[in-house]
Amino acid sequence: MTKPPLTLYLAAPRGFCAGVDRAIKIVEMALSKWGAPVYVRHEIVHNKYVVDDLRAKGAVFVEELHECPDDRPVIFSAHGVPKSVPAEAAKREMLYVDATCPLVSKVHIEAERHAGNGLQIIMIGHEGHPETVGTMGQLPPGDVLLVETVEDVANVAVRDAEKLAFVTQTTLSVDDTADIVAALQARFPAIVGPHKEDICYATTNRQEAVKAMAAKAEAMLVVGAPNSSNSRRLVEVGARAGCSYAQLVQRATDIDWRALDGISTVGITAGASAPEVLVNEVIDAFRDRYDVTTEVVETAQENVEFKVPRVLREPA
Repeated sequence: MTKPPLTLYLAAPRGFCAGVDRAIKIVEMALSKWGAPVYVRHEIVHNKYVVDDLRAKGAVFVEELHECPDDRPVIFSAHGVPKSVPAEAAKREMLYVDATCPLVSKVHIEAERHAGNGLQIIMIGHEGHPETVGTMGQLPPGDVLLVETVEDVANVAVRDAEKLAFVTQTTLSVDDTADIVAALQARFPAIVGPHKEDICYATTNRQEAVKAMAAKAEAMLVVGAPNSSNSRRLVEVGARAGCSYAQLVQRATDIDWRALDGISTVGITAGASAPEVLVNEVIDAFRDRYDVTTEVVETAQENVEFKVPRVLREPA
C-alpha cells in the first residue's frame, strides 16, 4: 500500500540547551565519582525520559532536602533553589552540588544586586514553578513580588514606585513577557530592568524557530513534558504564529493520528529539556505511516557550553 506524502519541518535549534546538558552531566559525573545512590532535589530537568534514565543509573529523586540522608551527595536541579536549601545542607554538613543553570544564577545575582541597592523586585514568572520559587527565595519574603500577566501589573502593591526593579523567569514566552514589561514600565516609569534580557538564549532561539516553521506547517508537534515551561510556551507560540494545530507530546505514543488525518506538512520541535532520541522516535513514527520528506528550518546556531562544578572535575 502506497504511503501518503508528508513533509516534516524540523526546527533548528531544538532540544537540549547548555544548561540542561550540564545538569544531566553533573548527575552522571556524581554517580561515577561517588557511586549510587546520589540524591537529586526535584527533577534535574523536566523530562520523564531523562529522569527515568538517571534513576536507572542510581539517582534518587526527592522533592525536599529532608528526604535525603546526611551521608550521601545531593544535587540541586537546573531550575535553582531558594537560599534556605543550601543553607540547610551546609548545616547538616551534607555534600551537595548545585546544578542550577548559570543563566538562572545570573537572575539570582541580579535580584540580590537590586535589593542591595534598596530596590524592591518584581518577578515575571509562573507561580509555583521551581525556577520562580528559587529566584524569589534568594531574598526575604516581601522583597520579591510575582506577576504572571499584564492584569497582575495593574494590581501589584509595591512599597515605593520609585524604587523598583524587575527580573524574569528564563523560560517564558518572549512576546508575552514583552507585553508585561511594557505594562510595568507604563505604570512604574522608574523601574529598572536587567542589563541583558533574562529570558535565556535557548528559549528565545527555539521560539523563533517555531515562528518560522509555523508559517509552513499545517500542524506542529512539540516534544516535551507537560511540566516543562519552555515546552508549553513553544506550543503557545506555534498556535499564535498561525499553526492551526499545535500539540505537546512526550513521546511518539502520544501522537493523535486522527487529528493529523489529511494533512501534508507537520512541524516538529523539542523543548530545551527533551532529548533528541525522542525527536527521532517521533520522526520514525511518521516514517511508518507516511512517505516522509524532511526539511530543516534553521533560525540560529548554538555553540554555548557551561562547565560543570570544580568538585566533579577534581580526583575523588
